[in-house]
Amino acid sequence: MEIGEVVVAFDRWLAEAGLSLEATVIGGAALVMLGITSRFTNDVDVLQPVLPEEVMRAAQGFSSSMRERGIILPRRWLNNGPRALMESMPEGWEAHQRVLFEGEALRLYTLSEEDLLRTKLLALCDRNEDWADCLALGPSAAQLERAREWLLAQDEEPGWPARVEEVLTMLARRLGHGV
Repeated sequence: MEIGEVVVAFDRWLAEAGLSLEATVIGGAALVMLGITSRFTNDVDVLQPVLPEEVMRAAQGFSSSMRERGIILPRRWLNNGPRALMESMPEGWEAHQRVLFEGEALRLYTLSEEDLLRTKLLALCDRNEDWADCLALGPSAAQLERAREWLLAQDEEPGWPARVEEVLTMLARRLGHGV
């Protein structure tokens, strides 16, 4: 089951439980639901709000229900894993959000393309795992340059600036930006 189908089914599940959720989603789920990438993902990373306990219980119950139908969905498929990013998001990011999904009980937003790119570049610099997502976003040379300052401010480790420059240079080359 594709993550968009999971979200639709969870919307019905929440509605039947008399619950609702309005949240900002980032990561692979957002990219898949936007049609930017078609890669597999089995979780939904919620930036904000902190997920209410009753919604978390509903998500876990939903996961169990899916497993009974032969669909493997992690117990914590809906999570606040990226919550720490809230401290470093660029000023005004909330004003640039866009609707990702609107159902009966679930309304999901995601970041602007530039802010999604920033979060994916941070993950790429930090753990070297998001090359495909960064390439799929297809940033221009100007977008990479605008992301540089924000990325540099995300870590105080002595080697961080060199890592950021290395990643941005490699990505620019792979995108054909003539670096």
